[in-house]
Amino acid sequence: MAENPTFTICLMAIFFITRLASTLGKSKPWTGFLPPQIQTLDFARNLHVEPDAIKSVSSDYGNIVHENPAAVLYPSSIEDIRSLIKFSYNNYTPFTVAARGHGHSVGGQAMASNGVVVDMMSLRNHKNGTGITVSKCPSLGFYADVGGEQLWIDVLHSTMEHGFAPVSWTDYLYLSVGGTLSNAGISGTTFRYGPQISNVYEMDVVTGKGELVTCSSHTNSELFYAVLGGLGQFGIITRARIALEPAPKRVKWMRMLYSDFSAFTRDQERLISINGRKQKNALDYLEGSLLMAQGPPNNWRSSFFPSSDIPKIMSLVTQHAIIYCLEVAKYYDEGTRHTVDKDLQQLFKGLSFAAGFKYEKDVSFVDFLNRVRSGEQKLHSQGLWDVPHPWLNLFLPKSRILDFNKGVFHDLVLKRNITTGVVLFYPMNRKK
Repeated sequence: MAENPTFTICLMAIFFITRLASTLGKSKPWTGFLPPQIQTLDFARNLHVEPDAIKSVSSDYGNIVHENPAAVLYPSSIEDIRSLIKFSYNNYTPFTVAARGHGHSVGGQAMASNGVVVDMMSLRNHKNGTGITVSKCPSLGFYADVGGEQLWIDVLHSTMEHGFAPVSWTDYLYLSVGGTLSNAGISGTTFRYGPQISNVYEMDVVTGKGELVTCSSHTNSELFYAVLGGLGQFGIITRARIALEPAPKRVKWMRMLYSDFSAFTRDQERLISINGRKQKNALDYLEGSLLMAQGPPNNWRSSFFPSSDIPKIMSLVTQHAIIYCLEVAKYYDEGTRHTVDKDLQQLFKGLSFAAGFKYEKDVSFVDFLNRVRSGEQKLHSQGLWDVPHPWLNLFLPKSRILDFNKGVFHDLVLKRNITTGVVLFYPMNRKK
């Protein structure tokens, strides 16, 4: 839009909008940031400019960046999304379009200042139970076709009904499939199974031209690899075909405490070196975290340690300032329940965790994967879910982790007495 529009152009725009209001009977206020012709298109019935609609998408989980769009699209079909983007692409002055899943970005990535935010969750109301389907073919085995608007928790429940489940997860499951696939989708399962973007066979994508394209590693592969981890800049994922494996029933979930950072990371690296998908003695999950005096061992993310041991753990923290917690999980079912403990004993031979500081839980597979949910509900009840969340993810080269431990954890956090939230620290295999 020109900075100094002429009076004639203003008069024509006002006349055009007034005419639309009178002939189409529009009762809602409109915005000057979008071309007025947008009101004549089929999807316009699902465009909303009301203050409540604008406010609902002007923030995210990070609650640090706040940007108001001109309108919010609540699509009733993929065609609505395709038509919106095509209209913007063909317009003389294109406007920003951003897809929003469950709103868990932390830096405003799903916002569109003076543009249109597409509320992908709206599609869930129009799928009639077809948003997640499980199928099988000779070349792929079992897989799930999943709408980009679906949440991973729903993917878990739906696929479990068939005895199957995806193998790569995020720590928190109330995230949209399209959202995590537009980033990476990482957690403690990544060292063995790769990130979620490495477990996708095929996608349907609405491109920046408004075209609906099916892509895979063999068909339209350039688009396929651009969209996976592409931060939403190369298209909107409307369907993903996700790899499935037989779902286990239960999980051995363990934590071990370390006072020495070198021993902690050495043991982590040793454990993730056994990472073949078919290696029965491999762990299924490995992460790590830090315990410091600024916070209790049990936090909102997970209450794992028995309350009777909290004084003993805090004494160890007081003695060493920072304690490093190794967290692992091994899945099992009826066929492996008699051997899982022996497999774990073999894996843990020679580990250097502090004597007397090894803890174990035996939980269902679903409860393990959904372990962060109770913490979220607790924060909601305390009014702490909607506060700012300055969350940072960093990938560090192995050669610099000792420097990072000293320079950040000790010389910054400890010496300056900085209060931190949850700090996770764990390795991944680059080849995955």
